[in-house]
Amino acid sequence: MAVAEFDLIRRYFAVHAPRHPFNQLGIGDDCALLNLPAGHQLAVTADTMVENVHFFADADPELLGHKLLAVNLSDLAAMGAEPFAVTLALTLPKVDESWLEAFSRGFINLARQHNVDLIGGDTTSGPLTLTVQAMGAVPQGRALLRSGAQVGDLVYVTGQLGNAGLGLKIKQGYVCADPELALRCFNQPQPRVSEGLALRGIANACIDISDGLAADLGHILQQSGVGACLQWDNLPLSASVAEFINHSGDWRMPLIAGDDYELCFTVPADCSHALPAATCVGIIEAEPGLRMRKAGRVEAFEVKGFEHFS
Repeated sequence: MAVAEFDLIRRYFAVHAPRHPFNQLGIGDDCALLNLPAGHQLAVTADTMVENVHFFADADPELLGHKLLAVNLSDLAAMGAEPFAVTLALTLPKVDESWLEAFSRGFINLARQHNVDLIGGDTTSGPLTLTVQAMGAVPQGRALLRSGAQVGDLVYVTGQLGNAGLGLKIKQGYVCADPELALRCFNQPQPRVSEGLALRGIANACIDISDGLAADLGHILQQSGVGACLQWDNLPLSASVAEFINHSGDWRMPLIAGDDYELCFTVPADCSHALPAATCVGIIEAEPGLRMRKAGRVEAFEVKGFEHFS
């Protein structure tokens, strides 16, 4: 027997009443009702993932549910916003109840970790397409932007670079001695929500690393009207990524590979003592463009991010 749309929603996604105090009414009416506290701004982001474009057809649905939400929470983290609500739109080629059960489990478990309510959405029939709109709150005037980097700021990144890119290469056939970390980072990125909140009032500029450090830092440089020099030896790399570079000679990989979902941010040099755990990888300079200091030489480093319509 086919599962009706509202039965599908009730069975897999309407799992609890809203718990976050900003959410008054969730799934069950034509609209959700939200109460944003006085003195706060609403941060809103949306992201769509399409089968065979953003994920493999054989992707584990539980991991996919986690990742779909994580990439949106990462956007809110980059703005210093506290996430509190999401909507979910599913376009499904068919109703596969085992797939839905696993997908909803991955999605809801991550939502609960961050006290985020699923407050609405839509389901329809068609090629597998997953869309989330995420909402967060940030005190008036304290959102982290891409446009505030200042000459002399230090450039920091959370976590490690290139693990998710290596995970993709493993999925495509690369043999790695220790693939566990890379595959976990590729399949289950952890949004840096607490780090983003801690950076409010400290960071001059911030972005999440979805298209690779070089491309995403490039957005900060462009919108701030500055340049930067990165120090290759300071890049935080796992042993597996370092091994890949040694074997392949592709030292650019951790700079251009996407899906890390770490934060890249700039801070005045005298604020570094107040930062969450992060690694200093460079400095903001007046000369436009991105440069790399490697083996004692400084060279221009140019890269474009992922283009959906290229």
